Amino acid sequence: MPTVGVKRDLLFTALGRTYTDEEFDELCFEFGLELDEITTEKEIISKEQGDSKASGASDIILYKIDVPANRYDLLCLEGLVRGLQVFKNKLEAPRYRRVRPVSGDPQKLIITKETAAVRPYAVAAVLRNITFTQERYDSFIELQEKLHQNICRKRSLVAIGTHDLDTISGPFTYTAKPPGDISFKPLNQTKEYTATQLMSLYKTDSHLRHYLHIIEDKPVYPIIYDSNGIVLSMPPIINGNHSKITLKTKNVFIECTATDLTKAKIVLDMMVTMFSEYCSQPFTVEEAEVVYPDGKTCIYPELAYRKEKLSSEFINRKVGVSESTEKIAQLLTRMCLLSQATGNGDEIEVEIPPTRSDVIHACDIMEDAAIAYGFNNITRTTPRTYTVANQFPLNKLTELLRQDMAAAGFTEALNFALCSEEDIADKLGKKISETRAAHISNPKTAEFQVARTTLLPGLLKTIAANRKMPLPLKLFEISDVVLKDETKDVGARNSRRFCAVYYNKSPGFEVIHGLLDRSMQLLEVKSARGDGYHIQAADDSTFFPGRCAEIFVRGKSVGRLGVLHPDVVSRFELTMPCSAMEMDIEPFLGHTAETLLTHDVPMQEVIKHKFPTQDESQQAPLSCPTSTKTVFGDMSTPVGLKALNDFLADKSYMEGFVASKADTTMFDAIPSPPSLTFCHLRRWYNHIKSFQREAASLPAAKRQFVLPAAAPASTNNASDDDDDMDLFGSDDEAESAEAARIKEQRLAEYAAKKSKKPALIAKSSILLDVKPWDDETDMAKLEECVRSVSMDGLLWGQSKLVPVGYGIKKLQIGCVVEDDKVGTDLLEEAITAFEEFVQSVDVAAFNKI
Repeated sequence: MPTVGVKRDLLFTALGRTYTDEEFDELCFEFGLELDEITTEKEIISKEQGDSKASGASDIILYKIDVPANRYDLLCLEGLVRGLQVFKNKLEAPRYRRVRPVSGDPQKLIITKETAAVRPYAVAAVLRNITFTQERYDSFIELQEKLHQNICRKRSLVAIGTHDLDTISGPFTYTAKPPGDISFKPLNQTKEYTATQLMSLYKTDSHLRHYLHIIEDKPVYPIIYDSNGIVLSMPPIINGNHSKITLKTKNVFIECTATDLTKAKIVLDMMVTMFSEYCSQPFTVEEAEVVYPDGKTCIYPELAYRKEKLSSEFINRKVGVSESTEKIAQLLTRMCLLSQATGNGDEIEVEIPPTRSDVIHACDIMEDAAIAYGFNNITRTTPRTYTVANQFPLNKLTELLRQDMAAAGFTEALNFALCSEEDIADKLGKKISETRAAHISNPKTAEFQVARTTLLPGLLKTIAANRKMPLPLKLFEISDVVLKDETKDVGARNSRRFCAVYYNKSPGFEVIHGLLDRSMQLLEVKSARGDGYHIQAADDSTFFPGRCAEIFVRGKSVGRLGVLHPDVVSRFELTMPCSAMEMDIEPFLGHTAETLLTHDVPMQEVIKHKFPTQDESQQAPLSCPTSTKTVFGDMSTPVGLKALNDFLADKSYMEGFVASKADTTMFDAIPSPPSLTFCHLRRWYNHIKSFQREAASLPAAKRQFVLPAAAPASTNNASDDDDDMDLFGSDDEAESAEAARIKEQRLAEYAAKKSKKPALIAKSSILLDVKPWDDETDMAKLEECVRSVSMDGLLWGQSKLVPVGYGIKKLQIGCVVEDDKVGTDLLEEAITAFEEFVQSVDVAAFNKI
């Protein structure tokens, strides 16, 4: 999306009132825009070129506003203010008019046949009696540049030339000549150059060198002369210095040369409509005549208004609202689309002005109605169609890891995917040629030159920006990096990485190593060579010598961890040691990238029911249900309908992914269409209703959902008599009473016997990993501190020292606890209180006794 920078105070003056930053942000959102940034010219220069270049720059506050790519009428202050004023009903949309000169014939631009080889089209117009101020002049120039970068496609489709009409005289001739035959004084130069010399001169120009390729290899270059042979411009490269406009310019001749006539007309319309309000007759534009090589004459600018008709029902249905025809016409008028109800049913006539070239379809009008109505005001509704989707496996794994890394005490950071070459190479002690970096062509700033190949620089820069925060700083990020890959169509691929950094007064390698162990535990990878994971010493210029290890999973290298080299730390303006880990998480999925695209991750069911199989049941044929009784309950009751609604919350069909007889039998068991309260059931019901004609040909059901009806009661008197006979009952009621007495007596005896037994005490065996700060920690004193923790229900057991790496050992100690008296949280809190010795405590094993 293009970004428009406007001075805040100037904008508020034009709007006629002052807003707070929050109020203006809300206004932009209501109008379909986004306030991207609040900054100053000094901050922008400092960020892009350094503080030294920013000295003396303005501190005036600027608003950076993102506008839709096809809203060319909002690319300048004038169009933006006009649109907001009309939107707020403070101004009526102006009516733009093309007028003939007060005296004499219109200015004429003659196109010769030679231009067909380079840029065959041209359009022109005149802004008569215009008044410039410095702000208006700056906006005028900036709009040209915005259009050049946007619709003009960097001048390859259209190039704009603006000239002081009082310094030149028509008619004007647009032709093409060999570069050696063209000679003139270009804009802001003091001497004349030939076209060939200009191409050499501008090869080093930071701005114009990007446009040279458009005509550089052509045998002839386009050129525009006036009647006296004075050069106006050599499009699309540079204008002549003779006709440049200044603050004193009163009459502006605008010409647009192009390879696309339609876009040339749009660009000309935008230029004249935006700045015609500063003419002595506001919103009027003087016409110009363009003569083509075949003798055809066209008058520009067109400033064409067109009318479209559509129904309010279409807009209501697409937007999801229910507004009257008159109300919708008012909403569209607020978007500079003058509209009115025609009186023919719900028909609306919409007039599209020349500034709204983005409106090419009824859907564009509908979108403007939705913006004016307010997206936040549209009521949420349940979609009429519903499908079951699964989360992409790699994203699901990422989310699970994020949650657990946060639970481990690390804070997540999100950094830019683009960075400088220095970040991924020089600062990490590597050469840029050694990285598989995808470079950005013509980068806007030095900060965004390449796509990142590692997450580490971003985290180190985040720490550098938060050095004043309390220590330790523990950050992680799980995001994509971009690596060159010649096997891919685009020459590069994304790779999902996990990176963590620990920053403190001591390196804290054991913290990062512990995080690696925890990650592997979560990923269900055991610590073992071959089928599990292991680390082994490695050399890497980013890490301190002898303090770097490579991570292997199932025999394949997935990443590295270690203590960062002091030079790397200092290059990122940090003053304390760091430990870091970075690894690729895609191998843990165990699938190729192609398989991932179709891999199905089961979703957790909201409600699980036990369904009897056909073999277990003696139900009547599935196609003929005889009752409303189902495994979910009675379908004639709200309780049964709610249970079925919950079951269908993440399903399209009763079984599998296609309709079957299970759906039609359940459909027949529902006495009447369910209410909208049961949205999932209602969606399924309407869908299955469309299968009634082909119900007989649907696949058979694998499960029984509809239960058999109770056997009908017989009206035969003899049968009634038979039902009254108890063939297995006892005639002796006293015998039944005696049996009940004996049962009660035995239950009482059992309860008395059980009460004499001692209550069972629930106990657990816990194995703890107690990690020290570094290899200089007194482990004997650490164990003494741990065993000094005494609680009712706690019994310490055996212990041993387990090597972690690089001379560091952790204390592994067992204990038995009574569950009701001692918990793991209580234990960890008591042990970590010995801050001088204990860095962290992890539960290595937990077993019930």
